[in-house]
Amino acid sequence: MKLKWMVGLAAAGFLVSCGQPKQQAAEEEASVTRSGNPIFEGWYADPEAIIYGDTYWIYPTLSENYDKQVRFDCFSSKDLVNWTKHEAILDTSEVKWAKRAMWAPSIIEKDGKYYFFFGANDVHEGEIGGIGVAVSDRPEGPYKDLLGKPLINDIVNGAQPIDQFVFKEGNEYYMYYGGWGHCNVVHLKPDFTGLLPFEDGTIYKEITPEKYVEGPMMFKRNGKYYFMWSEGGWTGPDYCVAYAIADTPFGPFQRIGKILERDPEVGTGAGHHSVLHIPGTEDYYIVYHRHPLNDDNGNHRYTCIDKMTFDEQGHINPVKITIEGVEAQTINQ
Repeated sequence: MKLKWMVGLAAAGFLVSCGQPKQQAAEEEASVTRSGNPIFEGWYADPEAIIYGDTYWIYPTLSENYDKQVRFDCFSSKDLVNWTKHEAILDTSEVKWAKRAMWAPSIIEKDGKYYFFFGANDVHEGEIGGIGVAVSDRPEGPYKDLLGKPLINDIVNGAQPIDQFVFKEGNEYYMYYGGWGHCNVVHLKPDFTGLLPFEDGTIYKEITPEKYVEGPMMFKRNGKYYFMWSEGGWTGPDYCVAYAIADTPFGPFQRIGKILERDPEVGTGAGHHSVLHIPGTEDYYIVYHRHPLNDDNGNHRYTCIDKMTFDEQGHINPVKITIEGVEAQTINQ
């Protein structure tokens, strides 16, 4: 604390004592352990974050040229700050039909098994590829191809079969997916080997909201369904995340607005995210990728984490993307 004038010893003592709480607060803030952004080294995008027991897990896309995207790594942490890398948990040597462009995992545990959904081959009409599923006895793998073929190969309702997100509702499992500006939801069989028809007999329901591009995900809070997605082009600076709220997991989803986007002082192209909710708390985190400033390499993406909060009406507040990241937080069981 700078004192330009000191009028008597008592005045000086008074001023110094007033400054102590601010100084102490600043020192305490400086001593807080934070994750920093990016939260781990390497070019990684499309992070899927999930909690298993007392451990956080993140499963990203390896952000390389398509022909080099032939494997997945994952990361685990007890506190959101210190991360352990688990390499090559699934690759094209195991998934014989996958050749390239292995993208955007979605992970879920069921009956002691860990299921890993992924996209491969950047599939187009008439090609082999799309959404596959693998399984392991451990969250860090190794994973084995469950079907020996894609779970979804075809282009349905204009949605490229990529960017899948698996959502559990009661005892049922649904999968949201789709690129090219279209999003479908399907009902998964209990063993994840195929799809079930909905009550009206359809297999694929299109639920595309306004401005949707790709990267769907869903979470439930206070009885409401929060559907989120990415907008814009993933290589560019304006990639972002928007959302809707509905009374059912099937919508209708009316776009509310953007909640994650570029900050000209921090980073650009903030998008393709997932959400972590600490059980028994109102603590939510958004895990996403972004580009560094002043870098025009579209593949230069890294994984970040920031706090996500809500207003009194339950709307998501705009997220402030940071360099500092979040404070250390363990999971109480």
